[in-house]
Formats: sequence, C-alpha cells, structure tokens
Amino acid sequence: MLIRKAKAEESQIISYLILLAMEDIVYGFIEENSFEKAVKWLNSLVKEKNNQYSYENCWVAQLDHEIVAAVLVYNGAKLQELREPVAKSIQLKFHKDFNPEDETQAGEYYIDCVGVHPNKQGKGIGSQLFRFLIDEYVYKRNQTLGLLVDDENPNAKKLYLKLGFKVVNKKIFAGKNMEHLQFTK
Repeated sequence: MLIRKAKAEESQIISYLILLAMEDIVYGFIEENSFEKAVKWLNSLVKEKNNQYSYENCWVAQLDHEIVAAVLVYNGAKLQELREPVAKSIQLKFHKDFNPEDETQAGEYYIDCVGVHPNKQGKGIGSQLFRFLIDEYVYKRNQTLGLLVDDENPNAKKLYLKLGFKVVNKKIFAGKNMEHLQFTK
C-alpha cells in the first residue's frame, strides 16, 4: 500500500471517503440528510486550497493504483483560519450560520477524519494509515497528534488506545459526546 499526499484532481473520491467517516456531522452542518448534496459540497471544498477539508491537508492510501482511503490532518493552531472558508461555503450554499465547537487547538496536528472504502474496511488499512501518521507527525516532525472519538464508537477508541493514543479530556462536538485523544513522543 502506498500512502501519499492527495492531489486536487482526486477531490471526488476523497470527498466520498471522508463523507463516509463523518456523514452525520456533515448532515448536521448542512441541515440536510442528502449524501449526494453532502458529497458535492465537500468536493467543492476538497479541491480548493486553504480550508480544513482541502486536498492540501489530505493523505490518501492507494492499492493497485486505486485510492482506498483518505485522512485529513492539519495544524490545530490553524483551525479558525481553515474553518472560515467552510463557514462561508455553508452560509452561501445552505443559508445557515456555521459555528461549531472547536475540535482541536494549538499544540497538536489534528486527525479530522479517516475514511476507508467500504469494500476495503476490516483489512487493516485504517491501522496502517494511523501508524504512518504517527511516524510522520510524531517521530519525524516531533509533533503531537490529536483526534476526537465518539463515545458511541468504542471499537474505534479501542483501536486508538492500542496504537498508543491517550485520553486527555472530553469534548462535545456537533452535539455528540466525544473523547479527545492524543499521541505524543
């Protein structure tokens, strides 16, 4: 499996994969339960620069020349700057104010979401992506990695703890009870 930085022209598959990971949250953002509208909206952001869903913040996993997973990671200190274009897009396209709780902060690189293609799930691709991110950000760049896990997803939390993440606090994000986990050297 090859893990590499994403390209703008891959925005369609990236949008699909990241929506799989945060479907409920995106539906809440746009106040519509339409997969088609949600993926179209995400695509408009993924292919652009300087926003939290941009291809610039994305790594992809490729198997046999096919993208099978995508992960968004960005500097938590830049959350407000990266969120601003997202808020403007929601206001323009859905006529809704957008001001969710902060999911990250300065001092960590934030793993916003990880999406694995449904027919590739359960094959260790997500775990490989996390090991890659830990190596890239924690060991090579000497940074802290952070993420949120939904209280209703104990299997994901179990995986993150097994990989070496530690619970640092609890948060509410998009109306959901979450735990904030970090991986540090």
